[in-house]
Amino acid sequence: MPYVNIKITREGVTVEQKTALIRGATQLLVDVLGKNPATTVVVIDEVDTDNWGIGGESVTARRQDGR
Repeated sequence: MPYVNIKITREGVTVEQKTALIRGATQLLVDVLGKNPATTVVVIDEVDTDNWGIGGESVTARRQDGR
């Protein structure tokens, strides 16, 4: 049973976009590894930008600085 965990920042991702991610990740495992889509689990975790850091700074701070 494959398990895929996608982590993204919480910034207005639509239900349609999440659906496309789930379908796409599932299909990738079918195409590349021959996995059964009925037993493939995909979880999307949305993380607040205050809780996601790059280079010692939060994404929130980086975005405020235009990076």
